[in-house]
Amino acid sequence: MSELAQVLTVHYDAFYILQQDENSQSHKLSLYSSYGYKSDKNIPTVFGIGEGLVGQVAFEKERIMLSKVPSNYINITSSLGKAKPASLIILPVLFENDIKAVIELASLDEFSETHLDFLSQLTESIGIVLNTIEANSRTEELLEQSQSLAGELKIQQEELSRTNDELQDKALLLVKQKNEVE
Repeated sequence: MSELAQVLTVHYDAFYILQQDENSQSHKLSLYSSYGYKSDKNIPTVFGIGEGLVGQVAFEKERIMLSKVPSNYINITSSLGKAKPASLIILPVLFENDIKAVIELASLDEFSETHLDFLSQLTESIGIVLNTIEANSRTEELLEQSQSLAGELKIQQEELSRTNDELQDKALLLVKQKNEVE
């Protein structure tokens, strides 16, 4: 996020990744990374789909730009002072039209068409990367599951082999006892 801030002369950015809520089947956008972010109990770090502008971008899958940021909105702060941003953009990060993340950027300068083109290409690339990470994680989970099942099957196979050996020994003993009886 800090590299993005330097390239675009952005003074604040936040990166929200879509995650499935463990307690329910709903999806939430959780703050994953930021630049120039000042923790504040009044600024949420988790948004539902359709909740706030971040959630709305995820719902509509379209960017939102504000060029007249309200005075009571976020302030860009430094040790020397604070100022409201001149422009704000919130972008969806998509892969095959599925939302993966949302990026929010605020700047003391206006975003140019070049910036917007760059951001469009960047969000597409980030979508591909996030999908690849997600696919690799899922593959890793499936591999671990497969290895666990293979281990369980091996244990069961060993138990069956022991039981088979015991049954074979008992069968031989029965044959021997039968011969003795005859």
